[in-house]
Amino acid sequence: MAVRIRLKRIGKCPIKRPHFRIAVFNETRERDSRFIEQLGFYSPVKNPPLVKINKERYDFWVKRGAQPSETVKRLVKKFKKEA
Repeated sequence: MAVRIRLKRIGKCPIKRPHFRIAVFNETRERDSRFIEQLGFYSPVKNPPLVKINKERYDFWVKRGAQPSETVKRLVKKFKKEA
């Protein structure tokens, strides 16, 4: 089973106020489908953007072969610099 770490869009009015869950998905699933595990949260609306990621679980999934999306890679890289 191929696994990806990517964003899942959530919220009551996602067009004007998007926020996302960072989650682990089966590669064949759609963006807003059921996930295997939730790793964090991302809200680009706030200034500065709010990013919360469980680094231990992220590293666990990457070591097991999960491929993060380009957006998630950028968020994790930026988050690790700030921490």
